Amino acid sequence: MYRFYMSGVSYSNVAIYHWLVWYEVDMYVARIPNRGSPPAILLRESYRDGGKVKNRTLANLSHWPEHKVDALARTLKGLPPKLELGEAFEITRSLPHGHVAAVLGTARALGIEQLIDPAPSRRRDLVCAMLVAQVIAPGSKLAFARGLRTETATSSLGELLGVASCDEDDLYAAMDWALERKEAIENTLAARHLSNGTLVLYDVSSAAFEGRTCPLGAIGHPRDGVKGRLQIVYGLLCSPAGIPIAIEVFEGNTADPNTLATQITKLKTRFGLARVCLVGDRGMLTNARIRDELRPAELDWISALRAPQIKALVEEGALQLSLFDTQDLVEIAHPDYPGERLVCCHNPALADERARKRGELLAATEKDLEKIAAATRRPTRPLRGRDKIALRVGKVINHYKMAKHFTIEITDEAFTFTRNHEDIAAEAALDGIYVLRTSLPTDTLTDDDVVLRYKSLADVERFFRCLNGELDVRPIRHRLADRVRAHMFLRMLSYYISWHMKAALAPILFVDNDKPAAAAKRANPVAPAQRSDEALTKAGRKRTDDSTPVHSFTSLLADLATICTNQIQPADDLPAFTKITTPTPLQRRAFELLAVSHRVGYT
Repeated sequence: MYRFYMSGVSYSNVAIYHWLVWYEVDMYVARIPNRGSPPAILLRESYRDGGKVKNRTLANLSHWPEHKVDALARTLKGLPPKLELGEAFEITRSLPHGHVAAVLGTARALGIEQLIDPAPSRRRDLVCAMLVAQVIAPGSKLAFARGLRTETATSSLGELLGVASCDEDDLYAAMDWALERKEAIENTLAARHLSNGTLVLYDVSSAAFEGRTCPLGAIGHPRDGVKGRLQIVYGLLCSPAGIPIAIEVFEGNTADPNTLATQITKLKTRFGLARVCLVGDRGMLTNARIRDELRPAELDWISALRAPQIKALVEEGALQLSLFDTQDLVEIAHPDYPGERLVCCHNPALADERARKRGELLAATEKDLEKIAAATRRPTRPLRGRDKIALRVGKVINHYKMAKHFTIEITDEAFTFTRNHEDIAAEAALDGIYVLRTSLPTDTLTDDDVVLRYKSLADVERFFRCLNGELDVRPIRHRLADRVRAHMFLRMLSYYISWHMKAALAPILFVDNDKPAAAAKRANPVAPAQRSDEALTKAGRKRTDDSTPVHSFTSLLADLATICTNQIQPADDLPAFTKITTPTPLQRRAFELLAVSHRVGYT
């Protein structure tokens, strides 16, 4: 509507008159039906004349495109221009959220926040942020801080926990604080997952170290395969199911048996376990450790004999190999092991594998030794000198570890070698044979269960593989000993979360989620583990029975990360809001298995 008015003055010597004239006009777009043809689109105005409302046509807009007509009509009505859908709003920020919701939601369901500290605090939130970040995107503390800050955020984690303003110094301070609570946290985990009379798994590994100033870093046996580097040694206590309970860090040159004393103190004193059975490998629970530490502490044990000890049993006749003609498992006793049961096992599959590997190593050793022998016989510049020949021979036999199987003769001008067939045959006779030792009586643990419990050490090995892979424990760049201890402790807590996630997500992961069916396929505990038919089908089809795609844990987290928190700013200065991506059927299934909402932090 347009209103026009005029004002004026009547000039007279008698009086002054003021007058106003109003003229109202309304412009609009009219659509006039046209019989048999498209309607006529007219621009009209409405006005009042002598107290009557009249209309007149100003223009014919029938030739205009529809969007142009609509724009004019909205303008004449005083409405804002109609926007295209793509122009109606703007996504100002989009952050990956699904994987954060899965991990953080699981951590809260496990009570991780209360486990760290019952009282809410910024330090507790920072520790939780590091635990979650280590599962979803392993990295350094500097990378964590960058990924949490608002301006450089790589996920919704910083916003959800309220730590979007942190820096790496804040994270270091939180690590130091968490280390002070390490004993209390481990005690709580032990109370959750251990009880009197339970079995406890223990093993050690190592991790390569960066830098040269940390007092824990030392050259030692590289259990992680990284040679020639400073390293640390760490030992892990696990429940029978493989759930991590406690971790301890030692200097890099610490031998496996020397880590045992602190674990015994931890079990007996801190955890308050009066009766417990420690399961460790043959390099850990040696005769000396059992005699000097386990027996005085009144702990039971399950371990294994070394090859020379097995050989001695066979030579004395205590273990007759003919027993394995009809069975794969037999129990014996021996005066050298008082109060212990010796469970002797024969694994044909392991025997075949060892025979194959020994044959390949012998062939490779012979090939390289023959090159040295040929060098002593060549007509030009032959290899001469006992010391020079022995040096080259030593490199070969030490590389393949086959010196015991060859008879070697070295002179100043010649070198000869032959296989020691008698020693090779003696070793081959013990292929696939291993002997377990335990102090537990038969009525407490049967022979079959002794074998199964010892093989459960593979769960600890799985933790070591996860640290070196998914959780990316290396490289360790901290220079303070306590920071290194805190670094490993937080990795253990991250694994605690991922262990429970994997257990819940097993139906859609490449793992066997039907353990009873897998165990039923196993002829006996000595035989190699089998996978259930469901797991084999899942691995072959890459889909579950209901056609859900199957993932690894890492790839599933990447899939969940496509669920984003989208910050949306509508046009026309309307209030901004956050919209979360709708989950796919697979993502919805994952959150159902975890019993967690994908809207964690936004509900």
